[in-house]
Amino acid sequence: MSVIDERLVKALHVHTLRKRELHAERDPHLLFQTSTIDALLDGAYDGDVTFAELAEHGDFGLGTFDACDGEMIALDGGFLRADVDGDLRQVEPERRTPFAVLTFFDPARSFEIEGPLEGEDFLAALDERLGHPEAAHALRIVGSFDRVHARSVARQEKPYRPLTEVVADQHVFELAGEGTMVGFRFPDFAAGLNVPGYHLHFASADRSRGGHVLSSAIGSVRVEVDDEVDLHLELPPGVELDSPGAVSDDALRRVERDG
Repeated sequence: MSVIDERLVKALHVHTLRKRELHAERDPHLLFQTSTIDALLDGAYDGDVTFAELAEHGDFGLGTFDACDGEMIALDGGFLRADVDGDLRQVEPERRTPFAVLTFFDPARSFEIEGPLEGEDFLAALDERLGHPEAAHALRIVGSFDRVHARSVARQEKPYRPLTEVVADQHVFELAGEGTMVGFRFPDFAAGLNVPGYHLHFASADRSRGGHVLSSAIGSVRVEVDDEVDLHLELPPGVELDSPGAVSDDALRRVERDG
């Protein structure tokens, strides 16, 4: 796993802890994350934290499930699971996650983006309004979407394959209409710990369909922003931060954007 970049420690006041050290926390502008993106990419899919425990650390965010069984969306004070076909269901509190990022969403600012805008043009419009490239932001994007190119993955069996191989078999589907994107923008120097740039999941307005966003085209949206200042990082057994990461930019691109 990657050592934490000193710039990220300064930007986010990173604290690492083990599960036995977890305690309920509701501090504003605090991110809670279990495990790291490096560990997930390497195939660490065994869930460590239950969703009942996770709920004590945030009500808004994203992640996955034990055995990489679908895409998770934390929204409206609850947890949703997008199955392999993109159908959303409420998550049972006893289920576990190997990787999740959450916050108690407390937006300090908001803005409108008028489309149509597609793909990188939409992300560039977000960049222009967000600013602070060395900060982390939680984003709730609500409005009309002309297209959401999304995916989910099927439950994995041991021995687990690396995530780049899992997503080669991902199920991809097209969504559109009113809905909400949930996610984060992390600075480039968060690589290894989290996904640099944008990591977004989508839920339709009726909360029936959703998944991991590969690309999108917007009509008109409202963006709410929570600027994060702290990160509490829970490290499951076997996950450390004391050796150089070996995950390539290409691997992250294939996991986050290809499909």
